[in-house]
Amino acid sequence: MSKNNLAFKTSVVEGVKEKMQAAQSMVLIDYRGLTVAEVTDLRNRCRKEGVEYAVIKNTMIRKAAEELGIEGLDPMLHGPTAVAFGMTDAVAPAKILVNFIKDVKKTEIKCGVMEGKVLDVKGVEALAELPPKEVLIAKMMGSLNAPITNFVGVLSATLRSLVYAIEAVRKQKAGE
Repeated sequence: MSKNNLAFKTSVVEGVKEKMQAAQSMVLIDYRGLTVAEVTDLRNRCRKEGVEYAVIKNTMIRKAAEELGIEGLDPMLHGPTAVAFGMTDAVAPAKILVNFIKDVKKTEIKCGVMEGKVLDVKGVEALAELPPKEVLIAKMMGSLNAPITNFVGVLSATLRSLVYAIEAVRKQKAGE
């Protein structure tokens, strides 16, 4: 192997490693059987959601994962592999790829990686079923707000009962 070739491969591994570190999650798929139009459609879907999609050699992924200490990825690295990196949203790559596979019915998910842990196909599908970030935040805010709302309701009911009791005493004393 020439020095130029080794330097090139080392730089590719470094680039893959940087993407893996920067990504909140990544999903690996076997892209066999996809037409150019389908791959273009997938790339456009990814780009629209801020997901980076790339075809990367298995040896480069294996080496980068090894250097990052990600275990359990090796058995999945066979055949052609494309990777979707979720840089801003951890759920986006899983959602995009699961929906894409439902639409084209030609390819399959190999696995996913999130927070340094390898996810099987079921894990990636479960990740894809999570509601959008905004919905999760709204639910969380509602959960945080509920005890306060209930407390205010209890206080106002107590005050209302006190007002009714005072009114009843006033009416009784007035002879009404």
